[in-house]
Amino acid sequence: MDQKKHTPKYTAEFRERGVRLYREHRSDYTSDSAAYKAISGKLGCSHDTLRAWCIQAARDAGERDGLTSEQKARLKELEREVKELRTANEILKKASAYFAMAELDRPFRK
Repeated sequence: MDQKKHTPKYTAEFRERGVRLYREHRSDYTSDSAAYKAISGKLGCSHDTLRAWCIQAARDAGERDGLTSEQKARLKELEREVKELRTANEILKKASAYFAMAELDRPFRK
């Protein structure tokens, strides 16, 4: 039995608060890592989670290279659509082959 890891869902407001706290208090710490660890401990999330939020916020603001949240959502939507279309295409190919074989099996009519 595979147990899925429980990932807590944080609200957008909570994420924004974490990013804001990091940006406001980054100068109080010797490194980014120390700031992430101290602030995430106060928020009750992992330092990697806070770091990911901060990096994504920087991308969304255009301060860092990479896909924005909107681009990621659009990409995910397109990938889901491609998967559905490939599945539908495979079903149509199998149906076409099935009916072609049925046509060949039919007795010849004069």
